[in-house]
Amino acid sequence: MLKKHIGFAINLLALCLFVPGIMLPMFALKMEMSADVSGNSLSSQLVDKELSLLTTIQELFQDERILVALLILIFSICIPVIKTLLVTIAYWKKETVIENNIIKFVASIGKWSMADVFVIAVFLAVLSTNHAETSDVKQLMLFAFKINIHISSETLSMVGQGFYYFTAYCLLSLVGTHIYQSSLNAPTAKEITPSKV
Repeated sequence: MLKKHIGFAINLLALCLFVPGIMLPMFALKMEMSADVSGNSLSSQLVDKELSLLTTIQELFQDERILVALLILIFSICIPVIKTLLVTIAYWKKETVIENNIIKFVASIGKWSMADVFVIAVFLAVLSTNHAETSDVKQLMLFAFKINIHISSETLSMVGQGFYYFTAYCLLSLVGTHIYQSSLNAPTAKEITPSKV
């Protein structure tokens, strides 16, 4: 019985981490381009944005990348919320067939938690561009003068707080559900007591 309470408490804690995980910036992306023309330097900020899961979904919808937006919405927001609601319902339906069925169902969709991990992996792939630099030298002929133009760009990406909250949510949710389910599979005191002949 104690395992069940612990599993439920861990799921509630995971939900508390889930909310900032989807609202706080998952990562920040900055891209700057600079040009050096005959000793004079010009620079321009091309991209400077912080994205959370919610703002990412919103931008994907605006860019009409509907399939990707729906996948992230379903696997990273809808399924976690549904899982937490189901675990809460099961917790209040103690020692019933409904509780067992709900927890078995939640455990069976637990594999979809890998989709959460997939989302994190996508963000990490974006973050792998950290400090990526490109540099190119072009020569421009103008009225028989040669002008060297050095063009460079730098991409800087950083992990935001949302990344850590969301990762902690994924891990705690899996652990909490596993503990809760193992409490249902454990034999009760009645089952352990030998029957009298």
